[in-house]
Amino acid sequence: MEIFGVDIGGSGIKGAPVDLDRGDLARERHKVLTPHPATPLGVADGVAEVVGHFDWTGPVGITFPGVVTDGITRTAANVDKGWIDVDARTLLGERIGRPVTILNDADAAGVAEMTFGAGKGRTGTVILLTFGTGIGSAVFTDGKLVPNTELGHLELHGHDAEKHASTKAKEDEDLSWQHWAHRVQKYLLHVEMLFSPELFIIGGGVSRKAEKFLPLIEKVRAEMVPAQLQNNAGIVGAAMAAAGQAHDRS
Repeated sequence: MEIFGVDIGGSGIKGAPVDLDRGDLARERHKVLTPHPATPLGVADGVAEVVGHFDWTGPVGITFPGVVTDGITRTAANVDKGWIDVDARTLLGERIGRPVTILNDADAAGVAEMTFGAGKGRTGTVILLTFGTGIGSAVFTDGKLVPNTELGHLELHGHDAEKHASTKAKEDEDLSWQHWAHRVQKYLLHVEMLFSPELFIIGGGVSRKAEKFLPLIEKVRAEMVPAQLQNNAGIVGAAMAAAGQAHDRS
């Protein structure tokens, strides 16, 4: 079974049909740059371009980098503030002319990793953290998701943690892997103090380079592993959510 997934990020909008039996992309993904400012209408045009690239005619799952409740986007840390309290499900559905399911980006990635990737079969408390333009989070207890946790906005050194330890912070400040790993370590220790997880799954594009920084992180008691689906996890999770919605409607 194939369903289309789109992952809206702070720097790019990417999507592809997903093979839900394998938990992997059915075709090579297509990506466009996120417009700046990332207004609702501008991002909707980007999503339409990605979906149109494949001439897709079925349901579409879409991730959003912020809190989403019942299709409404409630926060907008790394996109235009015009997204706050927008009926994104209706906006995007009308723009692409397809049934749309929308959910938090890290939640989508987490569900994919728990089903097909590094969290498969794991019980207890598992936390997936996506490092990119910001830091997204997905928290699971015995496989059940606690949605919209937004742990990237925990305070660290008087600021949102993602301002200090995201991949964007590494790039903007030209940090070495060692220096950045030290920041990530402080963040993980803070999250561990609050939640005591058995497992951290480290996702986002930087998960492809896990060998450069994960071995440098010390003192964290929880097991730490890179996301197996890497930066495709959000697309896969979005498609899973859309498939679930389509099943509920049928």
